[in-house]
Amino acid sequence: MQKISVVIICKNEEDSIGRCLQSLHGLTDDIVVLDNGSTDSTKEIIKSYPVRLIEESWMGFGKTKNKATGMAKYDWVLNLDADEAVEGELKNAISNLSLANENEVFNIRFKNFLGDACLRFGEWGGDRHIRIFNRTKVNWDDAIVHENLALPEDVKITRLAGFIFHYTMKDIAQYADKMLRYALLNAEKYAEQGKKSSWIKIYFAPIFAFLKYYIFKLGFLDGEAGFICARMTSYYTFIKYSRLKELKNFTKDH
Repeated sequence: MQKISVVIICKNEEDSIGRCLQSLHGLTDDIVVLDNGSTDSTKEIIKSYPVRLIEESWMGFGKTKNKATGMAKYDWVLNLDADEAVEGELKNAISNLSLANENEVFNIRFKNFLGDACLRFGEWGGDRHIRIFNRTKVNWDDAIVHENLALPEDVKITRLAGFIFHYTMKDIAQYADKMLRYALLNAEKYAEQGKKSSWIKIYFAPIFAFLKYYIFKLGFLDGEAGFICARMTSYYTFIKYSRLKELKNFTKDH
């Protein structure tokens, strides 16, 4: 088996976590799942697999991921979300990595799904992310949402064959709930960074977001799923800037 740890953080992912863990069978002997307060059957499902379940409180995405990464057995880490799965070609590519260069990171292509529909265009089309890195050289920033990896200047980025399958949302209700939560978190992040909102952003940024992903990035070619994704991103943008303006007004009043 490859000397790489898989690190996953999750909460209330009973519909996804089993598929994620099953996709990792035979890849490694160290899978760390950090659960931050699941109230459904997520933890019971995790316990049915040969993985380490760790229960910790939520500290925001960046800090929580770093906490989980620090508990890994190996310095090389594959980071996954609970709603993702590793397909066969990618698993084979990971199994054959030399992992000799600590300054090397690995960029992986994604196939994103809304329900059963694979999103080939728009915001989700052509998606790829760095998900394998050595924690002695690379780790996450402390952002509460939309966290990023801090990469060294001499980093080598290598693209891997295969895909991570990302099952974004099972239905529109779950999609809307997730967009609302992320919009509110990102508004807090922007407020902490001193960024400002305005009525121009509140009115026009959502329109631009829709046009960008539905028209200019060809989201319309994904049919109904493409329209839903573009509309949800527009909704997310509206909530984010509206909440940011509200937070700034609250700060001025107090």
